[in-house]
Amino acid sequence: MTRLKVTTPQPGEGAPRSIGRKHMDRLVGKVAAITGAAVGLGRATAIRMAEEGAAVAILDTNEADGQALATEICSQGAQARFWRLNVSIEADVSRVLNEVVDGFGHLDVLVNNAGVVGANKPTDQLTEAEWDFVQNINVKGVFFATKHAIGHLRRAGGGSIINLSSIYGLVSAADVPPYHASKGAVRLMTKTDALLYAADKIRVNSVHPGFIWTPMVEGFLAEQGDVDAGKPLVAQLHPLGHLGEPDDIAWGCVYLASDEAKFVTGSELVIDGGYTAR
Repeated sequence: MTRLKVTTPQPGEGAPRSIGRKHMDRLVGKVAAITGAAVGLGRATAIRMAEEGAAVAILDTNEADGQALATEICSQGAQARFWRLNVSIEADVSRVLNEVVDGFGHLDVLVNNAGVVGANKPTDQLTEAEWDFVQNINVKGVFFATKHAIGHLRRAGGGSIINLSSIYGLVSAADVPPYHASKGAVRLMTKTDALLYAADKIRVNSVHPGFIWTPMVEGFLAEQGDVDAGKPLVAQLHPLGHLGEPDDIAWGCVYLASDEAKFVTGSELVIDGGYTAR
């Protein structure tokens, strides 16, 4: 089986490219649920995990892109299905994960990828609603999905939870306080849950991307002004001198989901072009 052929990405979507090497079967027999999977990092992760043999549950509020991605993956002979999910609603998270298990038979991997940037204001100018909007998705969403995945992972005999944090879960900057707070929370939630569930053979790790060319980053730059002018400036924040691509993160998630990472839990996988090495 060759790599899945993917459609040409829309501007700023950053979909992964087919690179033509043989299917490696690193995730054969596993079922992976990925939140925020319709575009960007989630889309790339869904494609790469499906290529490696996983059955993929695409969870997102973006129905059009999510359904299209599921159809695209299935057309290449892999397994995927879309569920509409708002991760900030606990009852929906519980129901959808139950439906994933009913549909695929079990759950082995949870990728907590859904996230938003939120308002870019100094702390003293933020409203409670602006703060809560980010925490409800970026923090409570991870909490809800993890909470309702644990029982399924236990019944599967163990598994892997992969939490998308950020470079801004490790360091900070003078902007978007709600986002930075949320990603710091995800980092420590990861370590706590790694300790809590190690005896259940459930591994929990965080991934810390630098600036990756996705709709989220493009939108952030658009709010700052000129995207074309801002893109090279942000690229130069990374010692490697360029932005990352969604596949850079997707392959890290494939590794953490696979048995290659069987001794890895409570860890921070930093994929940031050297941003935090200073």
